[in-house]
Amino acid sequence: MKYGLVLRSTGPKATPEAIEAGAETAERLGWETVWTTDHVLVPEGNSSEYGRVYEAIMTLGWVGARHPKLRLGISVVVVPQRNAVLLAKELATLDALSGGRLHAGVGIGWMEAEFANLGMSERFHRRGAYLDETIRLWRHLWSGSRAPFEGAFHQFRDYVFEPLPPQGEHVPIVVGGQSDAGMRRAGALGDAYQSTGAGPAEFERRIPLIREAAEKAGRPMPRLMARLAIGTAPAGRYALSADPEKARADIDALAALGVEELALVFDETEPDRLAAGIERFDREVAKAAG
Repeated sequence: MKYGLVLRSTGPKATPEAIEAGAETAERLGWETVWTTDHVLVPEGNSSEYGRVYEAIMTLGWVGARHPKLRLGISVVVVPQRNAVLLAKELATLDALSGGRLHAGVGIGWMEAEFANLGMSERFHRRGAYLDETIRLWRHLWSGSRAPFEGAFHQFRDYVFEPLPPQGEHVPIVVGGQSDAGMRRAGALGDAYQSTGAGPAEFERRIPLIREAAEKAGRPMPRLMARLAIGTAPAGRYALSADPEKARADIDALAALGVEELALVFDETEPDRLAAGIERFDREVAKAAG
C-alpha cells in the first residue's frame, strides 16, 4: 500500500504552517502524494469546513517547489465550476514546473449554491457532460495535437497550446465520485478512481461498476485509491479506526480489493501535533501493515 496525505488546506484553522508541516512530514517518511481540496465560494452553511480554503492548484505549486520528492494531487478539482481550457493550462504548467509529478483529480461537485455563487447555475445541471468533455479536451491538448476539437461546450480550430506537461496526455486523471455515474466515468475515462469515506464493503460494491465501464470502453481497469479520515468521519462516511490494529485490518481488506494508495485526512491542524500524528500512524499502522 502507498500512502498520501490530504493537506490541511481547508477549515478554520488551515494555515501555511500546517500545510508545510504535513508536506514536510509526508516527504520525510517517504509517502507518495500530497493532496489538496477544492472549493471556492461556498454558502455560509458550509463555511465551517470550506469557508477557509487555500486554492488547490496554487497550493500544490507552493508545496511542490518546496518538496521535490512528493507527487501532487487534487482531491478533487470541481471541474464544471471552472473554465476547462484554463484548467488545462494551469495543470500543464504545474506538471511542467514540478517535473511531471501531477495527479489531476476531478469531480463534478455537489453544492448547487456554490455553482450559483460562481455564476454557473445552468452548468450545474449539465456538470457530468461537462466533465466528460473536459477529460477528452485535456488529453487532446496535452498530447500536442493541433487537430480541431469539436465538443458540445468547446470548439476550436486555430490554436497553439504550450508548454506541454512532461507526462503528456498520460497525466493521471483521478476520477472521484460517490454515485454510480461517477464510478462508470472512472472506468470509461479515468486512469484511477478515488473514493471518499468508503470502507471495504462499500468499495467492493463499486468495483464491478468501474470494471464493467472500463471493459465497455475498451480501456484497462483504472487504479484504485481511497480517501479516508482517521478516527471520526462525517455522517454517512467511513473512517479508519484510531486503533492501530483495527486500522491495519481495514487497510489489509482494501489492499485485497486492489486499492493501491490511501489519501489520509488527519484532524489536527497545530503543526507539531499534526506531524506527530502522521509519524505515529506511519510507525504503528503503515509500516506494520506493509
